[in-house]
Amino acid sequence: MSAQTEHAKARQEMQAVMAQYKGDKYVEGWASLWDKGDNLPWDEGFPNPALEDTLAQQSGTIGSAIGTDAQGQSYRRKALVPGCGRGVDVLLLASFGFDAYGVEYSSAAVEACKKEETENHSWYRVRDQNTGRGKVTFVQGDFFDDAWLQTIGVPRNGFDLVYDYTFFCALDPSLRPKWALRHTQLLAPSPKGNLICLEFPRLKDPKENGPPWASPSEAYVEHLSHPGEEIPYVNGVVKQDPLRAPSQSGLERVAYWQPERTHIKAQGENGIINDRVSIWRRRN
Repeated sequence: MSAQTEHAKARQEMQAVMAQYKGDKYVEGWASLWDKGDNLPWDEGFPNPALEDTLAQQSGTIGSAIGTDAQGQSYRRKALVPGCGRGVDVLLLASFGFDAYGVEYSSAAVEACKKEETENHSWYRVRDQNTGRGKVTFVQGDFFDDAWLQTIGVPRNGFDLVYDYTFFCALDPSLRPKWALRHTQLLAPSPKGNLICLEFPRLKDPKENGPPWASPSEAYVEHLSHPGEEIPYVNGVVKQDPLRAPSQSGLERVAYWQPERTHIKAQGENGIINDRVSIWRRRN
C-alpha cells in the first residue's frame, strides 16, 4: 500500500470516528483517537516551517519574546497553542523565548507532549542565547472552558500570542462562532496580543467531509471579524456580506501572506504553496 493510500485510509477512519461525536462532543472524539494511540493523518511530527519563519521574520509585527511592563521590568511573554497535538509548536515557541503553553483535552495527548519534550530535536534549539528558552507547560483541558486557565494560573486575555493550525479545520464548522469568540477572550489587548493563523486546507472542496474541514481565508475573515455570531454558509461556502460592518469586539487582520515554506501536504502541483499566514489583533 502506497503512503498516499495509507494516508487516505487513515483520514477516512478518523472521519468515521469523529462523525460519532457531534457539536461540543468533538473533544471526546479526539480523545478516543489519542487513547487508541492513533496518529492524526496530518501530523507531520515536527513544527510547520511557516511558523518558524514567522517567528524569525515577523518580530516587528508580533513583538519579541521579552516584554517590558509599566514599571520597566522585563518579562517573558506568553504564547498558547490550542489543540497542540504532540506539542511540537509549543516547543518551537519556547525555543524562541516565549513561555509557551499547550492545551489538549486528552491525557494521552498530554503524555505524548511530555515525551516529545524529552527529544533532542534540532528544531527546538535555542534561537537567541541572549533571549534564552521559555518555560514549557502542557495542560489537559477543554479549550472552551476556563478550568485549564485556573490550573496554569493565567487569566483571560492573558496570552500575548496564540497560534492556530489544524485546530480551526479540526472543528465542525458549527463551532466556528464559538472558536472566534474564545480567541477574543484569551488574547491580550491590542497591539500586544496577536493571533497567528496558518490557514489550512484553504483549497479543499467545501462539500467534502472533515476533519479537516475546508478552511478558506474568507472563513477566517468572517468569523474573526464577527466573533460569536452565526455566519451563513451556502453549500459549505462562507457567504460574505460586503455591507456588513465588522464587530467592534472582533479581531482585525493586520498581516496576510503566502509563506515561503510549509508542510508538504499543503503544497499543490509543482510545489505551489496553498497555505496562507494571517495575523490578527483585537479591535479595541
